[in-house]
Amino acid sequence: MSTVDRTRQASKAGESRKPKEPKPREQVAERLLKSSAGLWYDPELDLDWAAPLDEDKFFIPPELITLYGTPLWDSLSRAQRIELSRQELANTLSVGIWFENVLMELLVRLNYRKDPTSNHVQYAYTELADECRHSTMFGKVIDRIGARPYSPGFFWFNLGKVFPFLLRGSPMWVAALMGEEVFDVLQRDILRGGAEELQPLVHGVMRIHVTEEARHMRFAREALMRRQRKAGFVEKQFAKFIGGAAAVVLGTLLNNKEMYARAGLDAEQAHRQAKRNPHAHAQFRHGAARIVSFFSEKGVDVMGFPYSLLWRYAKLL
Repeated sequence: MSTVDRTRQASKAGESRKPKEPKPREQVAERLLKSSAGLWYDPELDLDWAAPLDEDKFFIPPELITLYGTPLWDSLSRAQRIELSRQELANTLSVGIWFENVLMELLVRLNYRKDPTSNHVQYAYTELADECRHSTMFGKVIDRIGARPYSPGFFWFNLGKVFPFLLRGSPMWVAALMGEEVFDVLQRDILRGGAEELQPLVHGVMRIHVTEEARHMRFAREALMRRQRKAGFVEKQFAKFIGGAAAVVLGTLLNNKEMYARAGLDAEQAHRQAKRNPHAHAQFRHGAARIVSFFSEKGVDVMGFPYSLLWRYAKLL
């Protein structure tokens, strides 16, 4: 073999050893990893846990309280309204902890047999670390505001233990987005409610969670779109069902009868008025509008009949 031939052969071998162009999911994960490294929070250090609570400030803006605009709401004193806001915040954070526990187990199972050197898996681990901090932060807030955590109830509690074994592929990402997107809209509304009316601690918690959850939603959206391109009929139908089931979960758990009792109200009367409150229904629809728009724009049909009945039952459509 001539020198020229050997040179050409070596050149071709070198070309074959060049690293391949990373897959789109690796590129997305790499950007999210860099963003996480550049901007993240430690709630233990970044929040002032010792600052006193202001007894005249709300824990969530009044217009986001489920009874807002009802006859019962009109009869409440400011102190009663503030106490109800305390209980509704504690309930919302408890639902968030429940959801994040389910999501963390899903992410662990997703990574179990995957390549730990990939950006995709490493970002999933990064999200796990974020969710651990968030759940810890939510628990500390519930304790700091003088409330007690709420249970999702026997049915949802036990279903949450089953979800990690059932959800794979599109259904997993649909469930993740339902929880993340609806809560994100709620949190952004809380931040827009005005710091002058809101407890400073709550404002700080929402700011942290909104910032870090934006990356989680980008990760889940990209994963869902990739999975949808190769999902079969059965998987897509199950994803539709999970979307509707998640809507029912949110509509049920965020309107917990017990929070009215803890606020010192007639629980039956308050729950009945909240369930019929058109203002609360509008807030639920507003919370779901962004994810509904995303599903529609990307052709992810999760709301077709009969699954749309679940969305309507939950007041998210």
